[in-house]
Amino acid sequence: MWSRFWRVLIVAGVVVVQTAHAQQAVFPASMVERLHEELTPALGLVSYSYQVTNPATGQVTSNSSFAVGLVVSEEGLIMARGHMAMENVEPYNIRVKLGDGENERLYDAELLRKPDDVNVVFLELEPDSPLPQVSFAETENLQIGDELLVFGLMGQSFDNAPAVSVRRIGAILEKPRQTYVLDDPLPVGYIGGPVVSRDGGVVGVVGYDLSPAEGGDLYVRSGHPLVYQSSLFQTYVDDPHQEVPEDARPDAWLGVFTQPLTDDLAEYWDLPRNGGIVVSTILPGSPAQQADLQRGDVIVSFNEIPVRIRQDREVLGFTKLVRETPTGEATPVRILRDGEPKDLTVTLIERPRTARDAEEYEDETFGLTVQEITTDMRVVLNLPQDVQGVIVRRVRSGSWAQLARIGPGVIIKSFGERPIANLDDFREAVAQVKEEQPSEVVVFGRVGQMTGFFRIEPRW
Repeated sequence: MWSRFWRVLIVAGVVVVQTAHAQQAVFPASMVERLHEELTPALGLVSYSYQVTNPATGQVTSNSSFAVGLVVSEEGLIMARGHMAMENVEPYNIRVKLGDGENERLYDAELLRKPDDVNVVFLELEPDSPLPQVSFAETENLQIGDELLVFGLMGQSFDNAPAVSVRRIGAILEKPRQTYVLDDPLPVGYIGGPVVSRDGGVVGVVGYDLSPAEGGDLYVRSGHPLVYQSSLFQTYVDDPHQEVPEDARPDAWLGVFTQPLTDDLAEYWDLPRNGGIVVSTILPGSPAQQADLQRGDVIVSFNEIPVRIRQDREVLGFTKLVRETPTGEATPVRILRDGEPKDLTVTLIERPRTARDAEEYEDETFGLTVQEITTDMRVVLNLPQDVQGVIVRRVRSGSWAQLARIGPGVIIKSFGERPIANLDDFREAVAQVKEEQPSEVVVFGRVGQMTGFFRIEPRW
């Protein structure tokens, strides 16, 4: 079925491409058909459910979605788009459908890893026999205007049939890393699909970067399809179970929120229009506070590297510079304060654990899952440092906690009249309450700026 449908699609596709670009496509029909036969058996449909956690309230909602999966190892390694797993999104019930007709197989899969530096995920399944796979060519030097073949899947109304389209390299960006931008958008069914150059080599996959709102950080070119060249992820294909070395340098942390010194700000403050980083917020207890950085300071040099940032997107470069600076060492910082130059020294520390990496504790008796309060949570919730406790992340439906109207986002400050400062305190308090089995458990909590009591009536 797929082969017949595909041939019709290709004929229509060539007409569209020729009309759009007013020239003949560079891929002969025989070459396209050969590539179709080689590559589409390695395309699969990934279905999954996911939970989204609201970072402000802790409320968890569930949904389901689909993605294109690309088999990159005959042992069952699958690549898919990185939006499957984000900072506040956790996929589960992952299944991968491969093949067609009598050869169709459905596999259970697990999320193996998501690299920090490229927006893809790797899934793992256990096939009964070797799977058809895609092998990547060494990344070649693509040029602006080069035509590429892009493979993907049609939507559900077309039975997710494999499809092919032609795009060009519309732009090449060099910073913060080499980025190949396609000239036209693509349907979602192509995200994660293989990209083929004119010599027939698979040079990468279609990708979309995460936006800042989705957790994008160092490499943010969101909103338009890119070619993730194979050099960005080949090391993970070669060794998907690789671990971060124990002696790997941790990300450094300064503890500030910043904005670029735009030309308008420079003119307003009567400063040279050379760019810089304006310090807008300083987190309590951070290295920035210890170094006497102040709001309104303009960082013009960091670790003897000039900082000439004038646009929002360039702030990511400063973030990268800070993260890659050694921790525990005196780092020189030159600032402008009230227009006058001033030299400071800052000692960076390891980046604090974020809400995504925070430790959780689930108690099945009361139906509560709580989490430690991390630095980024304090920023989002505007929590002072003196507010201690644990934050409720999930509440089981019909549980004793839900009947007491305890919901996600509640900060538990005491449980059973025992003060709670951290997860260990909460574990111990719950254990003591279970042992004593009182008829009522009083919980003191905070929601926003309000505090109050919750009364749990257990049915021991």
